[in-house]
Amino acid sequence: MLEIRGLRAGCGGVEVLRGLDMAVSAGEIVAVLGANGVGKTTLNKVLSGVVPVRAGEILFDGQRIDRAAPDAIVAAGLIHVPEGRKIFPNMSVRENLELGSYRRGKPRRARNLERVFATFPRLRERMAQAAGTLSGGEQQMLAIGRGMMAEPRLLILDEPSLGLSPLLVEEMFALIRRLNADGLPILLVEQNVVQSLEVAARAYILENGQFALSGTADAVRDNPELRRAYLGM
Repeated sequence: MLEIRGLRAGCGGVEVLRGLDMAVSAGEIVAVLGANGVGKTTLNKVLSGVVPVRAGEILFDGQRIDRAAPDAIVAAGLIHVPEGRKIFPNMSVRENLELGSYRRGKPRRARNLERVFATFPRLRERMAQAAGTLSGGEQQMLAIGRGMMAEPRLLILDEPSLGLSPLLVEEMFALIRRLNADGLPILLVEQNVVQSLEVAARAYILENGQFALSGTADAVRDNPELRRAYLGM
């Protein structure tokens, strides 16, 4: 579904990503793990067309998208749920969800809305409520539900467990499993190493703009270099 070759990108005069190669196959959960400041969010923004590519290629379902505009990338079905949720706080839950189908999925908006409410019953209960008054966990549900409204063919989740209580973190990873069980490939970008490796098929450890480790989730978990690459130990 997604293939990255020799990807380089950055902000201003600083190169943040320095020659990344990775892939996500149909039906997989692939985790990109790393501490703050190693380039995870930059990678997501590059994949979404928000930050330009300096070198390399990005292919989505066999088609190059490294020079495509963000709206064209969304229309192709590569959907990014950003870090920090980025909901519209003064709009209702329903309005936030409907905006998710602005560029893709509009003809099936009513059906997709029901699917989101079936996945997140709390959002149905609060559909008329201002999104900014929701709890942190409910706002994360809303952000993912908004992504689902666009009928993703591949879903990028950027730090979905960030700021959640331990109980809600467990619920979030259970949700990721359920979405994937329905056939949705997911690129999971996280700091939560332990639980990400439990749900992912494969993983990449990002360190200073490069992948320090990669392989199956089990192999990465058992690699003694994981502590050095991720924790600097």
